[in-house]
Amino acid sequence: MKSVRDTPIPLAVGGEFLARVRDISERIRIEGRGLWSRNGVKGVSIRGERLKRDGRKEWRQWDPRSSKLGAGILRANIEPETLVPAPGDTCLYLGAGHGTTISHLHDHLCGSKNHLGGAIIAVDLSPRCIRDLIRLSERRPGLIPILADARNESLISPFLNSKVPWLFQDVSQAWQVELFIASCNRFLEPGGTGILSLKAASERRISGGDMAQFDHAESSIQKAGFELIERINLAGWEDQHVLFHIRL
Repeated sequence: MKSVRDTPIPLAVGGEFLARVRDISERIRIEGRGLWSRNGVKGVSIRGERLKRDGRKEWRQWDPRSSKLGAGILRANIEPETLVPAPGDTCLYLGAGHGTTISHLHDHLCGSKNHLGGAIIAVDLSPRCIRDLIRLSERRPGLIPILADARNESLISPFLNSKVPWLFQDVSQAWQVELFIASCNRFLEPGGTGILSLKAASERRISGGDMAQFDHAESSIQKAGFELIERINLAGWEDQHVLFHIRL
């Protein structure tokens, strides 16, 4: 992955002022206060997001209000580069939803026609979400939707030849922390990156409100032997949500 670059570049749209740019990778950048991914399917917007040209490249705006990973990249205090996998990696995404974040991750991980050779194993329990992901995968090779309960390891294992270097979990159900710990132990390779998106409203087994839920999750993650890189509060973009960024 390229080192961080902080330099002004000209925008393709005439009349716009120069913005400060920080490259998270060759295909993800922070520009001013906005986040962008290099579009893997030129001319196509997934959720009506803004498209912008920079020479021969096209960038898609990555809205942190509709993507917890996007919000985490913008909110992280430690280098946000460490939150994303390397281009060409195989990654596991539990609770893939309708594909907003998945599409930006695909831009970075796979690129146009998957010329980078990446793969996203996208797991969700909702048939409606899987239908959306299947439609998305028709233009984005390397995206593999799986209709399955994230708690059922036997339905996920056949799609993985080995443990993965990056795992993201966004499953809004009880026992999220325990599921995350079990999933990392089962699917994440040593030294791999795991990210848990924890929704406090889905965990009410601990008394004391949201902060108590998050503190309990942090304690559980550390007791499991994971290295906690950062706890990222998404308040303002995703209320009652915290990302736990760990290394196995």
